[in-house]
Amino acid sequence: MKISICIPVYNFDVRKLVYDLKEEIETHKIDAEIILIDDASCENFRQINSELQDRVEQFILLKKNIGRSKIRNLFLKHIKGDYLLFLDCDVKIDNADFLENYLQEINQNQQVEVVYGNFKIDSLYSKTLRNRYSVEKEIFSVDRSSDFALLKTVNFIIKRNIFERFLFNEDLVNYGYEDFVFAKTLEFANVKFSAIQNPVIHVDDTSNEVFLKKTETAINSLYQLSQDSKNEPFIKDIKVYSVAKKIVKAGFKKVFLNFHTLIDKRITNNLLSENPNLKYFDIYKLALLLRKVK
Repeated sequence: MKISICIPVYNFDVRKLVYDLKEEIETHKIDAEIILIDDASCENFRQINSELQDRVEQFILLKKNIGRSKIRNLFLKHIKGDYLLFLDCDVKIDNADFLENYLQEINQNQQVEVVYGNFKIDSLYSKTLRNRYSVEKEIFSVDRSSDFALLKTVNFIIKRNIFERFLFNEDLVNYGYEDFVFAKTLEFANVKFSAIQNPVIHVDDTSNEVFLKKTETAINSLYQLSQDSKNEPFIKDIKVYSVAKKIVKAGFKKVFLNFHTLIDKRITNNLLSENPNLKYFDIYKLALLLRKVK
């Protein structure tokens, strides 16, 4: 089998995503399977998605949430394909030839071992802090790139034998930086990478308030990584981490945090508003991390 489509599911209705994928598979007679693993979603979403039980090759329901890294590694126990296509559950297919585009890329460039397809933002939620950040910091605009820093786990395909060698870091149980560390691991191993324009549409309606809480979780994950020196090569290029280290080394940590205390309310009010400023968001993250580092 050529492709195993791997979709970790958590509290999201994935029926439309699965039916669109199945339509392309059947229309173009693509050698592919769809595997769903539900990471202990609430009962409401389990019921909603239960109609897919007989429409996909496997639908595994976990009794306990195991996190973003471990669940992706778990797919290796269930797939048959030579390639794993990972898709986040909160995406929509934007192109009727989505799978065909990936097949064309891996057939024409057989030396490439990982292909990232990019993503778009659903226009309904384009003004939120979370999605403004994606547009300005995460989505790439060139047609093609070999820059591993672009890789996000929302939409990528990887050779099975490569994924078997380089798994996600299971120490990262919570939200944040698992994709960055994964990309760095592959980059250091000289895995052949390509980023192309084959995007999905990300349907993320996360409110600004919830996103700030998720950001705090992400900074906690980053701090956790920083406590083990073996992770330094993987995280040293993360901007908030490198800036925090420079501030601490220069002896300005206390000065920065005192200044932040004076403007904290203004920053938070802005980030919760309908017109959040991403420069304020950078300061917000930096303050979170500096309160932790020594």
